[in-house]
Amino acid sequence: MAKTKSKKYSFINELYESVLNIAEVSRTGTVKLKRADLKQVLEDTFTKGAKLAASGERVRFPVIGVLARREVKSRKAGKGVNPFTGEEIMVKARPESKKPRWSFPKNLKETFANKKNW
Repeated sequence: MAKTKSKKYSFINELYESVLNIAEVSRTGTVKLKRADLKQVLEDTFTKGAKLAASGERVRFPVIGVLARREVKSRKAGKGVNPFTGEEIMVKARPESKKPRWSFPKNLKETFANKKNW
């Protein structure tokens, strides 16, 4: 039996297919898109990507970054110190959880780091 590869989610391909489905071509050959339909397509595509990221897949959004799931380890309860008052406090235990993590591409980080763009 041959293994079937699970198809990776492609934001661009998904968006392209959805826009093709809502596009209307007039008799003159111009393509018309309704603003509300386009907004709905964008929201649906981002939502689908977010759900796949929550299930564990790394989802790439071109130019703006990657959305992935991060595993957060559990933490035991213990004593801590309030940095403002110096008073001892009890730190609550934290259960294991999964949280979203956003990674920005290198060129976007460099754009923000360059002071002449401010």
